[in-house]
Amino acid sequence: MNNQNEDYFKHARTEVLPFLPAKLEKVLELGAASGATFAVIKQKHPNAWGYGIELDPSAAARAKNVFNVVQIGAIENIKFELEIAQNTLDLVLCLDVLEHLVDPWTEVRRLAPLLRDGGRLIISVPNVRNFKFLMRLLFKGDFHYVDAGILDRTHLRFFTFATAQELGTRAGLKPLYLGGTKAPKPYSAKGIIKALTFGLLEPIMQKQVLVVLEK
Repeated sequence: MNNQNEDYFKHARTEVLPFLPAKLEKVLELGAASGATFAVIKQKHPNAWGYGIELDPSAAARAKNVFNVVQIGAIENIKFELEIAQNTLDLVLCLDVLEHLVDPWTEVRRLAPLLRDGGRLIISVPNVRNFKFLMRLLFKGDFHYVDAGILDRTHLRFFTFATAQELGTRAGLKPLYLGGTKAPKPYSAKGIIKALTFGLLEPIMQKQVLVVLEK
């Protein structure tokens, strides 16, 4: 993520808004960037308390304008579970961050006990099963790392729809939603294919996976 431009940090992930729990008082966001997503959440829940973790110091400095607490550094090195009581969080956001970690499964297991009953974990990761990537790999043998996208050179782990969901279910959380981050427009080529196949091809059409899980 260190190679991303300023627009990355300003981007609010509004696709998570339909999946917020009805009660939302305490939020933890891993990879909080400049706090844009939590800022949008606070428009709907102005009294929400937020704890953000961000590796990039300049983004974290801006996030301090939104979050109550901001920790700067690698997620693995921050003992957030010592600062946040178990069974107290309403929402945990892990949006395009778990693929950068050596052991994301362990990190999700650290998160699960902090959620209250009915609290939600929302995960977004790149979809390695995307058909464009698969075609390029199959016909061109292309698996070269680049500055952004599925083969971002800082990605350490790769996920499909099924394995992205397993990040949460292995930690004992119940799946509520599994799909893409962007629904295709009804009359676009992708929208027509989705309709004709009753959504069966969505796991290869989407570039990103969105997973919503509940405790």
